Amino acid sequence: MTLAAQKPELDLHIDRTLELPMYQQICQRFKTAIEQGHLHPGDRVPAARALAAELNLARGTVDMAYRILTDEGYFQVRGAAGTIVSPSLPQPTVLKSQAVLPEQPSAVVIEHNGKAPRPLQLGLPALDAFPRKVWNRLVTHRLRYSEPMRFGYPHPAGYDQLRERIATYLGVSRGVACLPEQVFVTTGLRNTLELTLSSLSTPGDAFWFEDPGYILARPFLQNEAVRLVPVPVDEDGMMVEEGKRREPYAKFAMVTPSHQSPLGMMLSLERRMALLEWADQAGSWIIEDDYDSEFRYQGRPLPALKSLDRNDRVVYSGTFSKVMFPGLRLAYVVAPISAVARFNAVANNLNAGCPYLLQASVADFMADGHFARHLKKMRSLYAERRLVTQRVFQQVLGDRVRIDLRPGGLHMLAKLADHENDVLLAEQLNLAGLSVYPLSRWYIQAKPQQGLLLGFANVLDENDAMRLALRLKEALQ
Repeated sequence: MTLAAQKPELDLHIDRTLELPMYQQICQRFKTAIEQGHLHPGDRVPAARALAAELNLARGTVDMAYRILTDEGYFQVRGAAGTIVSPSLPQPTVLKSQAVLPEQPSAVVIEHNGKAPRPLQLGLPALDAFPRKVWNRLVTHRLRYSEPMRFGYPHPAGYDQLRERIATYLGVSRGVACLPEQVFVTTGLRNTLELTLSSLSTPGDAFWFEDPGYILARPFLQNEAVRLVPVPVDEDGMMVEEGKRREPYAKFAMVTPSHQSPLGMMLSLERRMALLEWADQAGSWIIEDDYDSEFRYQGRPLPALKSLDRNDRVVYSGTFSKVMFPGLRLAYVVAPISAVARFNAVANNLNAGCPYLLQASVADFMADGHFARHLKKMRSLYAERRLVTQRVFQQVLGDRVRIDLRPGGLHMLAKLADHENDVLLAEQLNLAGLSVYPLSRWYIQAKPQQGLLLGFANVLDENDAMRLALRLKEALQ
């Protein structure tokens, strides 16, 4: 268990039904905000005139509260610079709420916490290699020259030019023939699943899910009204026949066919055709999570599952998080033609729309050729970093792990012996400042393998790889 500081919203509203005078209520609200850590020493507080207008009070009422707080040492008046929380408040006065909260499992959930990423973190592209100057120029241009109407509410389905660019890109790079009207811009996979299930599912629908499967999708699906059916995978991907045996008329199947998450194999062409045939016969939907298919380093890539779909049963999901950067919070889903009207209706009710500025800037990034150039550069860079990381880690860690490279993706799997405990090892490594994830936690019912998942995209060079490998070795010992 850990002590976690809560930071509640600053609440200065007054209750006119109380007998306590209004100026005293204001004093108490500010004292509570300071004690709970919402206001810190040196923070500016609202001007008395502005706060009086906001609370619909007489200016003199707020002035009286501010004088009392100043006299008691909570506030300090700095003339034209305004009023601030006193920098000299004694430490015991500035209290933090010390509610005891359950500790998050240190080796279970991938960190999406807004902090600087730690070494080997999953799900991150090479942040050092993104063309920031080009991106900043495009964003600035849109900010300066966009017509005023664009600063209203964005379209719930997405910015029209970006939808067109995505449709063109998918047709060329992934063989997915779709209309811009089929493309819906979302904030990520969770929003994509929410939009898809709200459009196509009914409560209690059975949902095939790879076992092991993408760990961040599982909690969301388990909280939805669908019934998760774990389907094991082997070297050819999801075992379709086993899925049919377990739940032949499941309404959905979610797969990662280009780079299985987390094991890394591809769904074989035979399994792809079997899955499509099952969906057509059962009247089911396939959700294709094509999260990092752009990065393949060996052989020719298989086409997207959606490109083989002749019966309009595949919902295609992609993202800009891996090919650009995750802070964009932009992804997309291609709805089946037969379901576009339902997706539109749900999007209008469910989505507030993604920020226009970022959508338009991505559209420009694609239209001007920067997107294609960036992908080409990243494939070469990742191929190099992948080989260096695997070679150095295997050399330093020796027989403790076995790292077999997969043809694509942004992470590698360090397999451990069956007697190892990958959860315990990952916790030790995370305490050492790394960001490593235990493979066994990605399983639901299938017998878990022991292994550690390592993101290599931000391993800069051989020296960086050696430094990280030695830290791994020291922590493992």
